[in-house]
Amino acid sequence: MNISNYYWYFESAIPERICDMIVQYGKAEKQREIGALTGGFGRDRDLQKNPLTKEELKDLHKKRNSNIVWMNDRWIYKEIQPYVKIANKNAGWNYDWDYSEQCQFTIYRKGQYYDWHCDSWDKPYVEEGPTKGKIRKLSVTVSLTDPKEYKGGELEFDFRNKEPDKKPNIRTCTEILPKGSLVVFPSFVWHRVKPVTKGVRHSLVIWNLGYPFK
Repeated sequence: MNISNYYWYFESAIPERICDMIVQYGKAEKQREIGALTGGFGRDRDLQKNPLTKEELKDLHKKRNSNIVWMNDRWIYKEIQPYVKIANKNAGWNYDWDYSEQCQFTIYRKGQYYDWHCDSWDKPYVEEGPTKGKIRKLSVTVSLTDPKEYKGGELEFDFRNKEPDKKPNIRTCTEILPKGSLVVFPSFVWHRVKPVTKGVRHSLVIWNLGYPFK
């Protein structure tokens, strides 16, 4: 899919007070903090009854190593989702979407990362409920930590979208560095978070769904 804007950003849009509230909320929910999964890891199985094996965990960490807390609080959506609508229009995407998944509060401690991936799935969700028949169309990432508090953890995009016949077209999203900044992008755009080398990086991710592109 050809697009002219691979992402749209808002610098320091979310007040520091709100960022701190989200981080404090995430830290207070320590008992719900889990190791993040990706792709098909554990998607269709009860990990409490049937946890990942050492080999599966090793394979997972080739792609991703971070911790998350799921959040589903209306006040968080009210702060962030208006920017998704603005970006969708101003970037010229104009994607139809009508549902947002749970917020993913992500913790990247020293040495943690998320290698190259895209957020969208090959096929729509099949589970009964508001996600059925829909795909991820727009992703949003919010920076919750002052960049002085950590090193590394850069968000990078590859604008070739992993097409093997094209050379890598990698860009570091420096616009998201200031605390409270957010970036919105089509969920099929490839991106990664490089390893954190010092401190802790907190972010919030939301995926916005709609019916498949025609």
